[in-house]
Amino acid sequence: MQRSSCIILRHLSHHLSSKSLAVTWSASRQFREFHYSKYCCKQNKLWNLGKINHIALVTADLDKSASLYKDVLGGQVSRKKPLPEHGVTTVFVELGDTKIELLHPLGDNSPIKSFLEKNKAGGIHHICIEVDNIHEAIKDLKVQNIRLLSDEPKTGAHGKPVIFLHPKDCGGVLVELEEA
Repeated sequence: MQRSSCIILRHLSHHLSSKSLAVTWSASRQFREFHYSKYCCKQNKLWNLGKINHIALVTADLDKSASLYKDVLGGQVSRKKPLPEHGVTTVFVELGDTKIELLHPLGDNSPIKSFLEKNKAGGIHHICIEVDNIHEAIKDLKVQNIRLLSDEPKTGAHGKPVIFLHPKDCGGVLVELEEA
């Protein structure tokens, strides 16, 4: 986990300010603490916490960010995909075995719009982790008193069920679980 966090941070350091990078490292450290806590590290879970699927970044200029990852960093960049049900437009970037989701607000009621108002330059929004069975994960997390941001999973950008965990219960990190 330590090595992959460093690789991700190295990729991010090319376009984040030193303040954003410090926040990124802090979020990564907090996530590792959450990931290895008693809630997630039991071996006999029916839902099996898996690998990090992606890190989501909010951007004020989706085209400029996509160009940075494609033209400067040499990443493979997807086409823009509007997701009106989530109030976002997404672009996925693949840099080696690292996947980054670029998010931009779509519509006035977008939750990303309020994030961008507070963080004008954008920044890290969430970390997405794969699970084998999202419904078992939800049941178990509720027993562990981990709050969810919705009652039921929604269909995410990859067409798979997703659910978000409350950042206050995850060391200050917004965590998205996606069924693998």
